[in-house]
Amino acid sequence: MSDTHDMDCERALKNLEAFVDRELPESDQERVEQHLRICRECCSRVEFESRLKERLSTLSSGDAPSKMRDRVRELIRRF
Repeated sequence: MSDTHDMDCERALKNLEAFVDRELPESDQERVEQHLRICRECCSRVEFESRLKERLSTLSSGDAPSKMRDRVRELIRRF
């Protein structure tokens, strides 16, 4: 059994996308959740990513100008 307090910011952020998508194993999901309870900075990042994902999921590709779509694709490639 792993300690829920051993998650640091680097590891939490590395698992950010899978956490938001609920794709982590349950134990890892819980460890990230525990970290978010004590780290406001990571919590803010998760909130931002969750809102962004929700917002983007409601758009069709025709809703955004082509320059914006290209910029978003470039940002995604960087991560």
